[in-house]
Amino acid sequence: METRPLGTTGPQVSALGLGCMGMSAVYGTADRAESIATIHAALEAGVTLLDTGDFYGMGHNEMLIGEALRSAPAARREQALTSVKFGALRGPDGEWGGVDGRPAAVKNFAAYSLQRLGVDHIDVYRIARVDPGVPIEETVGAIADLVEKGYVRHIGLSEAGADTVRRAAATAPIVDLQIEYSLISRRLERSILPTTRELGISITAYGVLSRGLISGHYTRDRRLAADDFRSHSPRFQGENLDHNLALVDSLRKIAEQKGVSVAQIAIAWVLSRGEDIVPLIGARTRERLTESLGALDVTLDDADLTAIESAVPADAAAGERYAPAQMATLDSER
Repeated sequence: METRPLGTTGPQVSALGLGCMGMSAVYGTADRAESIATIHAALEAGVTLLDTGDFYGMGHNEMLIGEALRSAPAARREQALTSVKFGALRGPDGEWGGVDGRPAAVKNFAAYSLQRLGVDHIDVYRIARVDPGVPIEETVGAIADLVEKGYVRHIGLSEAGADTVRRAAATAPIVDLQIEYSLISRRLERSILPTTRELGISITAYGVLSRGLISGHYTRDRRLAADDFRSHSPRFQGENLDHNLALVDSLRKIAEQKGVSVAQIAIAWVLSRGEDIVPLIGARTRERLTESLGALDVTLDDADLTAIESAVPADAAAGERYAPAQMATLDSER
């Protein structure tokens, strides 16, 4: 599989990474055996970057990845690079309690993640949301201490705004910023992406299919479980959903002309944005993984890109990507 550099100071990683969140939380019940089989299949296909968060399923996702790595062939296990987000506070009933970026908390979170993953180091470590009560220099400095001690290899950021990225990069080398980026989530192009490119920081793009909305598989009559994030996501509600699925229908015409799926067109578009962008695919099954990996074989020429831009212009989506309370926590949106 093609590789891409993770920043100017980070490792080479596969052109697509695997986002494992949906195997534990957010989108309803997942099949454990199929999840592990999907991780194994991704590693076999050459995927190296496995992304998780210590709060995904309250540790479940890290333990799932740890189990998958232990049961994978040694050669595949050794190629895997772990990307971990920390800092989100949860209650026993799943409630959200903010974010904690204090240096002591950073090291505490890391200790538990190392144990759950069953590894002696984390390849990329990042706070999931910038803690407004703690200077980013202190949070990044604590991760830098973990790098110095060998527990972390590289420092990343998540959903940070341009000014925060600059401050973090002035504190310690930053390899990448993880942020939502898709055909219908392009706000980072205004100031964040120019900043990361100036500083030599890569983007690991999550939500490249907008949580399935632009996968080509989502239908208007789909019924969501109460614990599915999309059941209260603005883009999946009422007239917003109708509008957004109309965009997908326009994209489908282009995909059909090229003989590929809508999901493959959407992922290929993110891949086309630059060598400094690594899309994270959120496949929960081997079937969806195979489809997503097919995007690597899709070539988009200038005419294709113009047609895609016409079908789904920037800022064409209806509804914000998160509910208002969650949008307020995003440093990238300020």
